[in-house]
Amino acid sequence: MIILTTVTSVPVAETSAVTFESFELIASLKARLRIANFTTPTPVQARAIPPALEGHDVLATAATGTGKTLSFLIPMIHRLDSNPLPPLPVQPQQVPQPQSKGKKGRDGREQRASRGPRQPIRALILLPTRELAMQVLEAYSKIVPNAKSDAVLVCGGLSEGAQLDALRRGPRLVVATPGRLEDYLKRGEISLKNVEMLVLDEVDRMLDMGFLPAIRRIVGSLPKTRQTMCYSATLDANVGEIVRDYVNKPVRIEVGTTSKPNERVELRAFMVMQDQKLSLLDKMLNEEEGTYLVFSRTKHGADRIARKLEKLGHLTSVIHGDRSQSQRTAALKSFATNKTRILVATDVAARGIDISHIAHVVNYDLPNASEDFVHRIGRTGRASATGIATTFVMPQEKSDARKMERELKITFDWRVTDKNLAKEERNQPVDMAHVSDMMQLETRAWRTNAAGTGHESTQAPSRRQGGNGGGGSSYGNRRRRPAAGGSRSGGGGRSGGRGR
Repeated sequence: MIILTTVTSVPVAETSAVTFESFELIASLKARLRIANFTTPTPVQARAIPPALEGHDVLATAATGTGKTLSFLIPMIHRLDSNPLPPLPVQPQQVPQPQSKGKKGRDGREQRASRGPRQPIRALILLPTRELAMQVLEAYSKIVPNAKSDAVLVCGGLSEGAQLDALRRGPRLVVATPGRLEDYLKRGEISLKNVEMLVLDEVDRMLDMGFLPAIRRIVGSLPKTRQTMCYSATLDANVGEIVRDYVNKPVRIEVGTTSKPNERVELRAFMVMQDQKLSLLDKMLNEEEGTYLVFSRTKHGADRIARKLEKLGHLTSVIHGDRSQSQRTAALKSFATNKTRILVATDVAARGIDISHIAHVVNYDLPNASEDFVHRIGRTGRASATGIATTFVMPQEKSDARKMERELKITFDWRVTDKNLAKEERNQPVDMAHVSDMMQLETRAWRTNAAGTGHESTQAPSRRQGGNGGGGSSYGNRRRRPAAGGSRSGGGGRSGGRGR
């Protein structure tokens, strides 16, 4: 149980009559909101923006898809625009690249002049994943005309040189993941001594991902007199550590229920055999309209499902931890712009998905925990939309699904799968009496697992050791063929390494 001292509670009130025009915002920001077609705030925006504009710290818990991003961006932009600071003094910048031209400083490194007046970093937003950070920056750019020079994305998986160059130009806002930002702090590449406003978004996820030590070191470098806004799906003991240490007499905002699926999402469950899951999904895709987000327990399973769906004629993207940042970005963009109808994802990778038009969520594999189920289902039925969530349950998993119903106080619409659905072809047992060459077995096994080994999560419950069956695939990233005159190394042709 978390005890917060002197916490102001915002009462639940009718917010339908509230508009962005009714907030005490500067005229230029109101105009930009009108141009961006933002007229009526969501409940979390209506309740969080006013106290934030007054300078209070905010502690908010809200379900996924409730409009949290604008609830902290709008007060931040208002503060930055209404109280501009004089630029920092122009100083020579250290350039470690030996090929650069310029005068050498006392330390022997090249120097060059600043590119002009620089603003100090005044606002910092910390998020758990690159995708979420990118989406926040995209939302910021919709209501800030010079966002490219005004805000910088700091995260892993992207060009470090480009990020450092952008930081040297002096942005007002930094949107970052904790790992990369802490690295820059240790190396002295960034100064946060002028930060006036800190936003910790998706706090519970950052703690789940092990970022608490990094967060502590980052916040330790900030001024003690600042405004802090914390957003979390849940408020448990771990999140309480952040609350006690980093907010001061926060206004408490609570919108919606975060411990169970959205009531606007229809919950279905199909009893289905493992080898009929693909046919069932294909049947659903042919019979029901809308976009589909399909969850696989493993990276290899995600690749395999995507490859099979493509063979069935469905436009599909895939996202998981083994794919590069450019591949993940391209997959999300393709899905968000309806170029592909289906996105297959793992739980870890899906934490960065914030797309409003997802009509169906399919749990191809039963999630490991009730919390994961709530997170998955939260991808549909966002804002005021409705959605459908379908869970595939194998006979041996029925007790686990029933337990999930009890824990979340939900009821599935249980359905029976058509027994005549086609079954996937799988590797058949080998009759050892007819095997003349043992290399046949090695080759067969390698082909099955050619895309690599390892799960997205290191823990896989024993009840689902059957997984998705078979190995992974290199879907979306074809294997490179040997160069002319070259050959694959290792005799067995395994230079392809792990699945990408």
